Amino acid sequence: MSDVAAKAGVSRALVSIVFRNQPGASQETRERVLRVADEIGYRPDSAARLLARGRSRTLGVMLTVHQTFQADLVEGIYPEAERLGYDVLLSANAPGRDEAKSVEALLSHRCGALILLGSGSQIAELDALGRRTVAVSVGRRVPGAHVDSVHTAEGKGVRQAMDHLVELGHRRIVHVDGGRGPGSAERRRAYRAAMRRHGLEPEIRVIPGDHTEESGIEAGRLLVAERDRGQPLPTAVLAGNDRCAMGLLITFARAGVEVPGEVSVVGYDDSHLSHLMPIGLTTVRQDAVLLAEYAVRFAVERLENEELEPREAVLDPKLVVRGTSGPCRER
Repeated sequence: MSDVAAKAGVSRALVSIVFRNQPGASQETRERVLRVADEIGYRPDSAARLLARGRSRTLGVMLTVHQTFQADLVEGIYPEAERLGYDVLLSANAPGRDEAKSVEALLSHRCGALILLGSGSQIAELDALGRRTVAVSVGRRVPGAHVDSVHTAEGKGVRQAMDHLVELGHRRIVHVDGGRGPGSAERRRAYRAAMRRHGLEPEIRVIPGDHTEESGIEAGRLLVAERDRGQPLPTAVLAGNDRCAMGLLITFARAGVEVPGEVSVVGYDDSHLSHLMPIGLTTVRQDAVLLAEYAVRFAVERLENEELEPREAVLDPKLVVRGTSGPCRER
């Protein structure tokens, strides 16, 4: 900054005013300072400036590398954070790098607040984190924890999917669940409740899984193996998420099972993955952009008003009907 000031013929304080975009410098002076800075390759150290003020305008975002819907959320987080004057720092969960490490990395970089995408931590752990820093959980309910939460009404989304399948004449509807993934417990409960509501309790079947393609592939293999032993295929499968649905479609295609002719498949999320499949995936849409905007606003509002109590935003899902669901042949 001193080098810029000397070459531009102004004080160091005036250079600081220009880079902070504060009043006190003429337009001509601003242009000269910025031109000189560009000539000598100077860029202000925003991290150092924020630390000097004792406060960071950086939002730390924890995500899981291969979760496509979380990538959609990140795309929504950036523009909203920038609109409100905040930077974004990402930290990813991956094999050999668990959630605790991802969170501590963000804290070590002095992020002002954390946005946790699909956190699998216990409620008590999230509560403890929320008392250390401002934190927002995206994608799951966190009752009793000292964190804000933003999620979709999981039960409503599953009810829409199940009503759609039953209206198409399906009765043998299987659910491949998402294990401990975000929203999985609510989706599992809603599936069971919907089957009972439609008088299909004897047909209830939950295949344990998780939110990966591998989970869908394995569930598909199980169902195909049962068919080969003489048991009928289910007429429809509600997958735990779009990635799981993709795995099911892969296995069914390899085994010659027609979708939706023999088996209808419904996903959950409406991630960008659902638009890339050879057959458009029927799925329950979560509004990634709106979820992201709520998460950023909750974080920023609590940073700017520490007296705010944790809040919860519950957004409505919407069933999107595409090519993987159709009338049951056994009607």
